[in-house]
Amino acid sequence: MKTTILSLFLILFLLNSCSHGLKTNSETSSDPLSWSGDAVMYEVNIRQYTPEGTFDAFAKHLPRLKDLGVEILWFMPIHPIGEKNRKGSLGSYYSIKDYKAVNPEFGTMSDFKELVAKAHEMGFKVLLDCVANHTSWDNVWMGKHKEWYSQDSLGNVIPPVPDWSDVADLNYNNPGLRAAMLDAMKFWVAEVGIDGYRCDYAGGVPTDFWETARAELDKIKPVFMLAEDQDHTDLLNKAFDCNYGWTFHHYMNEIYKGEKNAEVIPGYFAKIDSTYPEGTYPLQFTSNHDENSWQGTEYERLGNAVKTFAVLTFTVPGMPMIYSGQEAALNKRLVFFEKDTISWANLEMQDFYKTLISLKKENKALWNGMYGANIQFIKTPAPEKLLAFVRETDSNKILVIINLSNEEFSGSIGIEGKTMYKNLFEGGVIEIDSTDIFNLHPWGYRVFTGM
Repeated sequence: MKTTILSLFLILFLLNSCSHGLKTNSETSSDPLSWSGDAVMYEVNIRQYTPEGTFDAFAKHLPRLKDLGVEILWFMPIHPIGEKNRKGSLGSYYSIKDYKAVNPEFGTMSDFKELVAKAHEMGFKVLLDCVANHTSWDNVWMGKHKEWYSQDSLGNVIPPVPDWSDVADLNYNNPGLRAAMLDAMKFWVAEVGIDGYRCDYAGGVPTDFWETARAELDKIKPVFMLAEDQDHTDLLNKAFDCNYGWTFHHYMNEIYKGEKNAEVIPGYFAKIDSTYPEGTYPLQFTSNHDENSWQGTEYERLGNAVKTFAVLTFTVPGMPMIYSGQEAALNKRLVFFEKDTISWANLEMQDFYKTLISLKKENKALWNGMYGANIQFIKTPAPEKLLAFVRETDSNKILVIINLSNEEFSGSIGIEGKTMYKNLFEGGVIEIDSTDIFNLHPWGYRVFTGM
């Protein structure tokens, strides 16, 4: 009898211990950045976002962005802008005068801290733009530490490239510079609580600096790191989680112009699979601050295929990004060095992007990096214009069919087997097999979610 009671006691003790130890999937994940697994990024241009161009004015948009479904807010540089050799009347955000201060045009340090705290309360993550390659000519470092800058044979400080005349190139051969830049990066994580960085011109800074910075920042809190770079994949080994999908972005522009066709896309993702370190992935986008201001709006570059390519960026591997104003069908080039406010009068694309974000979050096959599924391309009867692919996990399947041409398509796709799907944009349920005929208008698309 005593043995039986003792056995029951031990069983109850173990069950009780186990029940207290149970955790949700997010808690048991070995990846402290698991929140990024289904995240969509949103680039914030504070200067142009509101007539006031301030942190407080932007904060009023947070409920709308929460409803939209984006999770990561990337803020373009918020620091004081240099006045010496300034371009335009307001200058470039990327000509930084003080890495540990806030541009007074945007508000105060307290204002920004309040914005970050409010964003965190609402479930957002916050990235800052880190401009580590160069400073303004009147940066606080220039007078005291000229040796931190690249110089010509006569001892004159030089810009990174001649056209970047408003900034001075930094020299990472100097340990003092490295320590000062790392100190500035740690400041915003430790004192303000940001969740990571988007690093401007990341390939212009030595990889070993970024690796040291990542290790030091992670000691404060696990950070998410995005490199504005594609060519230096070694940046992804230890320093960065994600880089720019420049090639894919350019392919989309070139496909619309007829300079390339859909056949280049499978090859692009095959290269990603073979060259990117496990778990890393590209950022996918149809616009950003550089493209909008210098190359043209998405409507200039992609015409009547704007929605088509947006669907593509949300369904292929990688983290999708939305630039300020895209949800309001921004159809002007924002002047870069001046005030040029975005109009929010017509949020005609808000529901469209909200649908795409919901699609991504609700279908694990579309998640980012190791959390999502690989892409499997389907051989089509017109591979030069018709792109079809599946992304599938054990419990989730997505089928995407897109006409990447200005010609009608009608025909079967060659899908193996029969599967029941929900039609995302047109509604209803359909059973699809290899005999089904699909009719797609020029730049038409179909997205199906498995049942």
